[in-house]
Amino acid sequence: MRAIGLMSGTSFDGVDVALVETDGERIERFGPSFYRAYRPEERAVLARALSDAVAVGERRERPGALVEAEDIVTRAHAEAVEAFVSAHGGDAEIVGFHGQTVLHRPDQRLTVQIGDGAALARRLGLPVVYDFRAADVAAGGQGAPLAPTIHPVLTRDLDLKRPLAVLNLGGVGNVTFIGEDGALVAFDTGPANALMDDRLFRETGEAFDRDGAIAASGRVDEAVVATLMAHPYFEKAPPKSLDRNDFDASPTEGLPLADALATLAAFTAASVAAAGARLPKPPATWIVAGGGARNPTLMGMLRERLGADIRTADDVGLSADALEAQAFAVLAVRSFRGLPLTYPGTTGAPRPMTGGVLALP
Repeated sequence: MRAIGLMSGTSFDGVDVALVETDGERIERFGPSFYRAYRPEERAVLARALSDAVAVGERRERPGALVEAEDIVTRAHAEAVEAFVSAHGGDAEIVGFHGQTVLHRPDQRLTVQIGDGAALARRLGLPVVYDFRAADVAAGGQGAPLAPTIHPVLTRDLDLKRPLAVLNLGGVGNVTFIGEDGALVAFDTGPANALMDDRLFRETGEAFDRDGAIAASGRVDEAVVATLMAHPYFEKAPPKSLDRNDFDASPTEGLPLADALATLAAFTAASVAAAGARLPKPPATWIVAGGGARNPTLMGMLRERLGADIRTADDVGLSADALEAQAFAVLAVRSFRGLPLTYPGTTGAPRPMTGGVLALP
């Protein structure tokens, strides 16, 4: 099937679109990709929605700014697909729509991704698979991360030393361990770009630290990094996952912007190193995707702390920017076919589980 995958991650900077031709088990062809940025006023509403989502006690509740935010998310994704189809042709057969995570509390069997899948299907005139995480969480799994199911498919033909780790650094980080025997372990590593992006946006209105330039000019406060690393999340054994708001950057509030960004980048690198220590074996190769792969300052810190072969997804012939959207294209087809989306080793699901809701146009 020709599937379009959509991803708006925890950095809520914009919508990634990717076309993949797949049967859900193999990838026949990667198609083009596209990006539609959220406008500043849209990001402001999404930021309010994240705060208001703390009050949600049932996954269909939409207090405060969540109603407006859900409309923004749905409309932005529709516009992204329409622009993509206008540029690249309209031969897709199905759409994978992750939506925007605003609350993730798997310990309470609660995860909330806003975005109206049925409205998107009607507007696009295409079947849309959405609400990917709920079934796993309802069964006692973490509901995250989801992309690890697809990482072995994406990396199967790469000539890289194993075991292999795929590290996605979006707003939150997550790692997938792929053993020599195909063993699969995955979990969230900790904050990635979210804390850095939030500080920068609050002070400058910029969405992210382009090329890590501001962080590169700052000084790392190692005492603050140690304070941040004392968070109890790092003592938990996987499977485990995070809400975007589980961490805060208050220990860096007294630091100048450049020092704060440098310190938060070092915190991200330290959290990845701590995650690496919980993997079954030290990975011979790390593949880094997501916005963090575009931050040379952060990448340098990772190389220093991990002491391993670290490459971006682009370096190995994949797409650092589109990898998550590509994953949700494949996950949509897997959902459509009733194939598993999660496993005990990736989310702590009680068994291999499918999921997702299909909306027809």
